[in-house]
Amino acid sequence: MKAVILAGGLGTRLSEETVLKPKPMVEIGGMPILWHIMKTYSTYGVNDFVVCLGYKGYLIKEYFANYFLHMSDVTFDMANNKMEVHQASAEPWKVTLVDTGQDTMTGGRMKRVAAYLGDEDFCFTYGDGVANVDIGKLIKFHKSQGTLATVTSVQPPGRFGALDIENGKITGFQEKPQGDGASINGGYFVLSPKVLDYIADSTTTWEREPLERLAREGQLSAYKHEGFWQPMDTLRDKTLLEELWSSGSAPWKIWK
Repeated sequence: MKAVILAGGLGTRLSEETVLKPKPMVEIGGMPILWHIMKTYSTYGVNDFVVCLGYKGYLIKEYFANYFLHMSDVTFDMANNKMEVHQASAEPWKVTLVDTGQDTMTGGRMKRVAAYLGDEDFCFTYGDGVANVDIGKLIKFHKSQGTLATVTSVQPPGRFGALDIENGKITGFQEKPQGDGASINGGYFVLSPKVLDYIADSTTTWEREPLERLAREGQLSAYKHEGFWQPMDTLRDKTLLEELWSSGSAPWKIWK
């Protein structure tokens, strides 16, 4: 099964980093968040990726063009113009990088990679967040539902502590509780290629008309994820993820 990853947005709320690089290339623990997402999929045997490029997409192309060298020891013999690679190490990945346009919307980006998807169901997610979603169970759930699309539902983490107050007295305190109990789109979709017919053109936002129509027609299932999920929308989010990674117990690091 293939995994399509959106990696073309501007990331304006993380401008401290994205002025120089696309958001999926912002590093957590010295590796792009895109790499962390791909490692999650790879843990469950999904190693064929289609990455939708846009803003500064050439930097993502350059990263993968040099990935083998990044991950290996290497000796450059300058006098003889030779290169020797030692202890070569690389992922079992096939990565297709597609320029889907600078201003294309999320649905339009998916539509533009249709030629690389084939006739089988595929995974689809965003290139700016991490989670410990069990991809294997997600795919199995999708197949059991018989719908064209499955979305992973999550409850967003709270950003502020909450106070329980009665008669002017604080009776309880919760440090950053879950949100209001409502589930939201956590990304990590499994989709039939037939969903491409629900996308009109490059101006279509996947999260609006296509998903709304799929829901109306009873073709959208929800896989409930109760584990870790964290988007990287702001510098504060990046700092949180860096701290979790540095602690040695990052919840999304499910690979060895």
